[in-house]
Amino acid sequence: MSKKQRKLGKKPKDFTAQIFKILSREPSKSFNYKQIAAVLELSDTKSRNEIIRDLKILKAQDKIHETEIGKYQIISKAEYYEGIVDMTSRKTGYFVCEELEDDVFIPFINLNHALDGDKVKAYIYNRRSSRKPEAEVLEILERKKSEFVGVIDIQKNFAFVTTANAKMYTDIFIPKNKISDAEHGDVVLVTLEDWPKKADSPFGSVIKVLGKPGEHNTEIHAILAEYGLPYDFPIEVEAYANKIDTSITEEEIKKRRDMRDVLTFTIDPKDAKDFDDALSFQVLENGNYEIGVHIADVSHYLQEGTILDDEAYKRATSVYLVDRVVPMLPEVLSNFACSLRPHEEKYTFSAVFQLNDKAEVLDAWFGRTVTYSDQRFAYEEAQSIIETKSDVIPAEISLTGSEYIVPKPIVNATLKMDELAKILRRKRMAAGAISFDKVEVKFNLNEEAEPIGVYFKQSKDANHLIEEFMLLANRKVAEFIGKQKKTFIYRIHDEPNEDKLINLQTVIAKFGYSINFRSKKDISSSLNNLLSEVVGKKEQNLVDTLTIRSMSKAAYSTENIGHYGLAFDYYSHFTSPIRRYPDVMAHRLLQYYIDGGKSVSEEEYEEKCVHSSQMEGLAAQAERDSVKYMQVKYMQDHKDQEFLGVISGVTEWGIYVEIIENKCEGMVRIREIRDDYYTFDDKQYALVGEVSKNILQLGDEIYVKVKNADLVKKQLDFHYLRKRE
Repeated sequence: MSKKQRKLGKKPKDFTAQIFKILSREPSKSFNYKQIAAVLELSDTKSRNEIIRDLKILKAQDKIHETEIGKYQIISKAEYYEGIVDMTSRKTGYFVCEELEDDVFIPFINLNHALDGDKVKAYIYNRRSSRKPEAEVLEILERKKSEFVGVIDIQKNFAFVTTANAKMYTDIFIPKNKISDAEHGDVVLVTLEDWPKKADSPFGSVIKVLGKPGEHNTEIHAILAEYGLPYDFPIEVEAYANKIDTSITEEEIKKRRDMRDVLTFTIDPKDAKDFDDALSFQVLENGNYEIGVHIADVSHYLQEGTILDDEAYKRATSVYLVDRVVPMLPEVLSNFACSLRPHEEKYTFSAVFQLNDKAEVLDAWFGRTVTYSDQRFAYEEAQSIIETKSDVIPAEISLTGSEYIVPKPIVNATLKMDELAKILRRKRMAAGAISFDKVEVKFNLNEEAEPIGVYFKQSKDANHLIEEFMLLANRKVAEFIGKQKKTFIYRIHDEPNEDKLINLQTVIAKFGYSINFRSKKDISSSLNNLLSEVVGKKEQNLVDTLTIRSMSKAAYSTENIGHYGLAFDYYSHFTSPIRRYPDVMAHRLLQYYIDGGKSVSEEEYEEKCVHSSQMEGLAAQAERDSVKYMQVKYMQDHKDQEFLGVISGVTEWGIYVEIIENKCEGMVRIREIRDDYYTFDDKQYALVGEVSKNILQLGDEIYVKVKNADLVKKQLDFHYLRKRE
């Protein structure tokens, strides 16, 4: 409505709603009709009389009360909620609040400068009417982030920074004196400083220049900066770490269980630099097996209250990007002092189990140890022993590059532990665990970190061997503390949301699969059947991805609700303290309780759990972005090649296509499918040609070519060529 209409006194359609909004924005303040008229820019007598009348209507409806004659204030009711803004890519959002059954739509006009992920106070309209409710942001309680990555556009007297994030609906205004040393077109990190009420864009300043768009290091650093993740350590933290005494002393050995004479070895990826776990094996006189799960004793070096510990807690996790690792701990610890390297003595924290031939745990011991690693295996080498039952490691998979013989005791230990691990795994599956062996996309990189090839990593017996004994240690440590009813760090995983499973069922039905909803165990069993049935098929990656998305997210918590995916009543993270801070906390608490300590503050540790879960989430997003970046970079060099892909998503604006041979995903926009005019059919998850009635639906195989590979947006666009007959 124009100012002219307002001055003529033309009443808006919903005048009471406008008054109510004004009062809602400042619930602690009282307004008279003159103040409201001024906010609405109404000056004529007729409009003022209407405001007086509508104030009385709102008072009669018990929505406002008269604090003194002629002054009105909002009555706080349950329509006010605190929650999170979840932006869409269309400049609208949703208000997400645990107290509300559904997410509530926020029109752009009601965002009031809220950005994606912000914690806000909002008012819900029309909750009791037949119309769909809407939310209005009344107050921003906490910004999710204040730093953003984008490309700077420098004008004569000012600049703007535009981000590649589709959910960031505004650019950021940078005054001339806050551009720093950025040049036009640079990728920069900016901080949000202010957002004046009537300004279209927030004001900010450049805090770091990351480089030129498309350059490798620029884009990798931009990914880290986007999620507030560091890529180097502060000088003072490095200096502190370098001064730590990392020697193995007789005095310290006397305080520990000495297991240096027990056969011990590690199994890790061939390119691993830190080894935080080792297994030991010996046959006992009673014929049972003693298997030790030995974990780097990070807490021995990482002392609470130090700047090193503060930095590790702040990071909470290592970040594994395609071409590099951003470690939680400085290299002197992560790759040397704490790493269980072959033929070196190390301080460890161990879970030592006695098992029989049925893989039943007859006894468990937890405590600090000193160990010596007799052998370092790559997964491929251990797998060779398991598959061939031979002690010869062929040159083509050997870490040394030449054939060698593995000592017989290590071969026997590997084969027996593989046997026991398979029994443990069968028991887990029978109890309702879900087997997520999703194919991982990996890249062969040249010396400049350019992707020159794609390969897929899948778990085999050697991976499962390590996994089962790590799971055993994590479970038994959690059980040991949990049964004492003392505060601990649990790794929890809730049951899946039924609505998400129903959506999954709708999609997989198109491929001929189904989920059995009769009971919790039936659901787990049918999900396992589904995941095994799709192995090697064109739809495998799609089904694996959708199944994982239908699950709840695992998280850290002091409240133990069990782990649905693993079918464990008790579960923690104990086995990777070099790269996960919750494992460090688990070590500290376990030792404290072994020493007879009383239960610690649940509130204090819950806060640490929340932080750790949040940082894990940011690291996972950064890792996914780095994979997308590498996929786009790889496809840049294959623009003339024709690829066979599978339709992995269908929307009203186009289809997503995943290339079968390399799992790279991109979009074919609907307007660019030239052989017909297509419309979206949401019931079939398909695009339907109006003339030909040709159907392009989820799971169909089509041929595509790369149209555009945008490194900055990490986005691939494809040309549609034809459907596979």
